[in-house]
Amino acid sequence: MGIHCFGDFELNESSRAIRLAGNEIEVQPLVFDFLAILLRHQDRALSKDELLETLWPGVTVTEASLQRVASLARSVLRQGGMETALRNLPRFGYRICLDQAAASEKGPAPADTGSRRSSPGTQILAARAAVAARKWHEAAAAFREADAADELLTADLEEWALALECMGRPSEAIPLLTRAATEYGMAGERLRAASPAITLAMIHLERGELAAAKGWHKRAAQLIDKATESREHGLWCWMGARIKGAEAEPEHALALAEQAFEVGKNLEDPVVESLGLIYRGFFKLCLGETKAGQEDQDFAAALGLSSDVDPIVGGILYCNILWACRNFGDWARANQWSLSYEGWCRGHGLEELTGSCRLHRAEVLGVHGTLREAEALVRAALDQLTLDAPWAKGDALRVLGDIHLAAGDFVEADAAYRASHAAGWDPQPGFALLQMELGQAEAAFSALERSLVGNGWPMLQRRGMVLATLAKAAARTDRLERAKAVIAELESEPQRWPMASIRALTAEAKAELSMRENRFTEAVRELQTACSRWAEIGSPTNCADARLSLAALLIQLGDRTGAELELGTALAVAKKVDSSRLMRRCEELASLLAGGQKAIADSA
Repeated sequence: MGIHCFGDFELNESSRAIRLAGNEIEVQPLVFDFLAILLRHQDRALSKDELLETLWPGVTVTEASLQRVASLARSVLRQGGMETALRNLPRFGYRICLDQAAASEKGPAPADTGSRRSSPGTQILAARAAVAARKWHEAAAAFREADAADELLTADLEEWALALECMGRPSEAIPLLTRAATEYGMAGERLRAASPAITLAMIHLERGELAAAKGWHKRAAQLIDKATESREHGLWCWMGARIKGAEAEPEHALALAEQAFEVGKNLEDPVVESLGLIYRGFFKLCLGETKAGQEDQDFAAALGLSSDVDPIVGGILYCNILWACRNFGDWARANQWSLSYEGWCRGHGLEELTGSCRLHRAEVLGVHGTLREAEALVRAALDQLTLDAPWAKGDALRVLGDIHLAAGDFVEADAAYRASHAAGWDPQPGFALLQMELGQAEAAFSALERSLVGNGWPMLQRRGMVLATLAKAAARTDRLERAKAVIAELESEPQRWPMASIRALTAEAKAELSMRENRFTEAVRELQTACSRWAEIGSPTNCADARLSLAALLIQLGDRTGAELELGTALAVAKKVDSSRLMRRCEELASLLAGGQKAIADSA
């Protein structure tokens, strides 16, 4: 038992206390023990087995538990600008290296890098403590005051930028990250300079500024140079995958995501590994490997979120899964993930949900029938996306159009879809469904055919839903062979399109085709299947639509009892979700039934 002094820290094994610049800081017991063991044996590296046995004697735990403790320890060290002292030795264990910190005490460093010793004042200590506690507003304010007092290390600039990102103000982080990249470069720490350069590429890409993103990504490549086994190279590959995705090169993007995953796995770095894995899954989904893509994404979330990743990384993991769920119409899974995402955000100091989070939740609520709440949420998302992801505003407008369409507000839906297209987004298949509601099936068919041209990732992921809607439009415009070919494509790849929503849309298309060919019994069966599929994922408005189509067909076939049953159920939904569109259809069918009843009475 002893006292270990390093940088501005003092670890006292007897009192089990850690002080930073004389002030005791809160540390979890296992994290204290982890640091104490490494400091006691700072002359050598400790293997994972040795650490596991010492920290959890007689208890079987996984290496993920050790990774989490190491991650928390690094967060503690970060408060004193010494996070780089903790070294992860791939496939072996951990070591604490204090030589660099000690050397910095002998003379001034060429620049205020994150590894030299500081003489911290009150504000910088407060800022670092706020970051550790995930109090982002407090951290940003304290960093600003510390910067005015010239107390910041270069590493503090990155933490300040993180706080601003977590507050939904990434644009304000750009000058800080630029400073960090410059200062690291001036100090000769080229590899460390690559990290803020990659973050700058990410922020510019989210802002829709592809040229700037590519410029910072290329700068990061120069800084990394031949260090291809480094963490920075793994992050560079991940960012490269995102850029190639934006340039409609999904195969190249998949290859880069695979490289990022391999680098992260070899380094046992959960951040790099999970980011590579989430995008490997993302682009597998684009290229039709649905099951493998979903498995990659689910594993990436479990890996990253059990490793105490920062809120930005955690948000990327969640956001990608939710995005894929939405694009594939995997609404049951999307609902589970969106609720988890909201809770995770609040648990990590993200008091205001991001624009993407609001957008995800809005679309899920719209599908599940909470139309007015969904509309309010998507409008809030539009405001937030202007700040943190303006490239996604077109998608938000598409979702707003879908919500207006479900509610029966056709003028507003048309305006939202057109605004989505003007923002550079493809508003299909919702816009085509609106056109079919308005009797413009020819226009809907042509628009859907155009949507299938191209290799952009949004359409690759939404392809199943677009194809199913196209089959319906083809049948309605008497292009029966085209309808059959599209249905055959969907049904020939059940592993690619396993989602209940796509199967429901396909069943509706088959019903439309069967009615055109006077195969009414088959049409009834397909509409019943569609009702069942929509009910399976909890989509009352879509289910009511299918029921009303079934009711209309049953009236035509003279099955009044069956039609009344379907109509009554659909009417209850129309009132509950407050959809004027559904109410109008219910009234029209009720009039048909009443007219038929009168005809029967007159003939009697």
